[in-house]
Amino acid sequence: MIILMHRVSTLLALLALGCVGCSNDDSAATDDTSTDDTSTDDASDDDLPGPGRTDDSTDDDPSSEPGDGMTDDEPGVAPQPTSPAPSSMPKPSDPDPSGSPSSSGALDACGNAPGQLFPPDAPWNTPIDDAPLDEESDAIIDYLQSNHDTGTRFQIDFSFRVLHADGSVDHREFTPNGDFYDGECDPAAVPVPEGGALEGEDGYACESDGDCHLIVIDDDECRLFEMWRADIRGDEFMGGCQAIWELDRLYGPQGRGDFCTSADAAGLPITPLLFDADEVYDGEIRHALRFILPNSHIRDSIYVRPGTHSTGATSGPDTAPPYAARLRLKASADISGLSRGGQVVAEALMRYGMFLADGGNLTFTGRSDRDTTHSWQDAALTPQDLKGLQWDDFEVVELGERIEYGSGDCDHVPVTE
Repeated sequence: MIILMHRVSTLLALLALGCVGCSNDDSAATDDTSTDDTSTDDASDDDLPGPGRTDDSTDDDPSSEPGDGMTDDEPGVAPQPTSPAPSSMPKPSDPDPSGSPSSSGALDACGNAPGQLFPPDAPWNTPIDDAPLDEESDAIIDYLQSNHDTGTRFQIDFSFRVLHADGSVDHREFTPNGDFYDGECDPAAVPVPEGGALEGEDGYACESDGDCHLIVIDDDECRLFEMWRADIRGDEFMGGCQAIWELDRLYGPQGRGDFCTSADAAGLPITPLLFDADEVYDGEIRHALRFILPNSHIRDSIYVRPGTHSTGATSGPDTAPPYAARLRLKASADISGLSRGGQVVAEALMRYGMFLADGGNLTFTGRSDRDTTHSWQDAALTPQDLKGLQWDDFEVVELGERIEYGSGDCDHVPVTE
């Protein structure tokens, strides 16, 4: 009987005309029965030419920075749910109009509000549902709607692990590899909790040759360690660019330094932009989200703040969004056709928006449920559940100054201890 009712309710939802989740677009009408968050059954062979690489990689840029031909579509990720959450899952709730986090609202020892990282006034923690639109909003959205139509558009990547450490966890020195940039990246030793894993991997070895991000929050130090292209095999620890962020610090517009990269191509921190199963299950995400695009659809060598970086691999036209562009879902978008979990994410996209952070294939990024109380099945969200969205459901908030990457040098004092 439960199964029959579910099928009937699903049929009724699909018959709803004009709803976001009932798009007739071919890219949205994919096989939603996949149990792998990196599944690309609806993508052509050209979309994903090889493990850990994207179709927009370039040979004429000798460097390989975050976003330069790498992808967040990694193999080897645990299967993800397709069945609905239990009926006890809370309904999406209306956010507090004051912009402050709901429930207790008490700040933690690092000065971070519930459901957020960094102080409450950090850009990604600030609602932008009433922010003015950028003068290029229509042109950028028209470009994306007309040109970004790959099979992985609006698919969710659930491969990122976010590990926690305290004073009992040893910090490990690492040997910089070719993806570590002197002067821009932080060489300090990294806490490596026992039993953890890299993005898209079962352990600390980078077997897939993907981005292999290592992300650790040291709760005692109020520090966030984010490393790109980590690879730990026994006593050997090789690491790419590491960005160390102070969670109790409100960074200025230049972040860790203008013209400086981080573990993401736009120079932003990754972790405060990741949503997880606990947030979705509880019915509210209280921060902006991370999204990525192929390099060919990112404006060539331009970024905006709070981003601090672009890459030589970007090749999009002047109508493409620049790195760190912030988009939001229109308040008028009909999200009634989305799953319960999808509606929670959509509400966050309306209130907090999303930042263009890196180059790759899968649009949205969530955390692995191996490190959360609730699973993605509990939260009623699958990797396919936002694929009914269209780019013209979005708009671009005011971007500010367009900064040309290469017009200055990185201004950063590396963290060494």
